[in-house]
Amino acid sequence: MHSHLIPGIDDGSRSMDETIAMLAKFESLGYKKVITTPHVMSDYYRNTPEIIHAGLEQVRSTAKQLNLSIEIDAAAEYYFDEALLDRLKRKEPLLTFGDNYVLFEFSFHAEPNHVDQLIFEMLTQGYRPVLAHVERYTHLFGKAKQAIEWRERGVLLQLNLNSLTGHYGPDVQKQAKYFVDEGAIDFAGTDCHRMDHLLLLENNLGKPYFHKLTNLPLRNRSLLD
Repeated sequence: MHSHLIPGIDDGSRSMDETIAMLAKFESLGYKKVITTPHVMSDYYRNTPEIIHAGLEQVRSTAKQLNLSIEIDAAAEYYFDEALLDRLKRKEPLLTFGDNYVLFEFSFHAEPNHVDQLIFEMLTQGYRPVLAHVERYTHLFGKAKQAIEWRERGVLLQLNLNSLTGHYGPDVQKQAKYFVDEGAIDFAGTDCHRMDHLLLLENNLGKPYFHKLTNLPLRNRSLLD
């Protein structure tokens, strides 16, 4: 879960050819299913369920024509801003995956406000919030226990696999290892935007922290049901 494979609607895949190449690589790595999660961000990526579902159907159709067997589904990665809170206040349905999971992200550098309100609104409406790439937020460096407190209140935590390789820098790698050591990760994701993300992953799958992560009771397995 967590990837950007629908071409042309966010900062992920730029063409159907690129999407198909990435899906073929996922399949060769042993993936049975991908859940792609286009950005929904009011100032940049104004994706609607209709846009995402139309793109998903095009990807599925092309993959089927090319005899790819990997299952493809879609949800979204919501940016936490006033627009998301307004959606929740209006009770506008959000795109979910699995057991009513909603993937959302913060600004990487600015400390978010109204997090308590977001958690409350999501949980009271029956959503199960999943914080994307928890290890990448600079405002949580040195304050990782804040994320663990959110987890205790019902926010699930997702980690990018390539954070364990040092791809995003040593501080992110250190934070990723901390969350793995604490057993505080609920979902692992690729956050795949480009083929090079998958090639990097392929070259690092044997590393010790990958084994440690996959030995956690991750919820990814439930998404195959």
